Amino acid sequence: MKEEILKLIKLQAIDSEIAGFDHAIAKHQAAVASREQAIAERQETIANFRTKIELLNQKQLETKAEHDDAGARVKDRQNKMMQVQTSREHQALLKEIEENKRLVKETEDRIFQFIEQIEQLEQEVAVLDNLCAGEQQLLTEEIENVDKEIKRIEVAKKTVASQRDAGIAALQGGPYLKRYTMLLAKRDGLAVVAVNGSVCQGCYMTLPPQQVIEVRKAEKFNTCPTCQRILYYKEAEETAVDK
Repeated sequence: MKEEILKLIKLQAIDSEIAGFDHAIAKHQAAVASREQAIAERQETIANFRTKIELLNQKQLETKAEHDDAGARVKDRQNKMMQVQTSREHQALLKEIEENKRLVKETEDRIFQFIEQIEQLEQEVAVLDNLCAGEQQLLTEEIENVDKEIKRIEVAKKTVASQRDAGIAALQGGPYLKRYTMLLAKRDGLAVVAVNGSVCQGCYMTLPPQQVIEVRKAEKFNTCPTCQRILYYKEAEETAVDK
């Protein structure tokens, strides 16, 4: 039984190492994805600013046309002042002139506001464009470095995977491989765990004293009553590594 337990310990160590490789690859990929997402969000902000600039430019043109029309009406009414014959007509023209002068002033103020807003947005777009260019360069470099690192990890993983094949072969035909495989899938990649003192290192629950003795003897197959993981006493780990 001790030999079988040692084989399971060794296989678990190999699977944990493979899981570590997978985690490292996922971490590198997540870092790249995070940088890509940040750039995409910045580019979306730039696109929104540019859309606002287009709308403001359109409003500025419309307001400019309104301003020019009002100015033209002022001149037209001022010219007609020389032709009026009644006081009523004179007062009506004065009223129109004042209303259009007010509109000229109002539209001028709006045009200046539009210009200020457009300039502010254009400055922000320029800053964001520069940031995006720098981030894109960093992303290109990071992707290149990550690709190299992932290839290195894949080579190391392949070596360890060949050791796993040997570990599986050593347990083939025995009664424990199927249970190990099932636990590996259901217990987050951890099917075989040590007992440290009297505590299961998988779920950290305390084991009954008699079971701790049985685990230490390793004369029979023991599983944690709480998490069902395969148990071994901690000192057996060193033996498995030596082998």
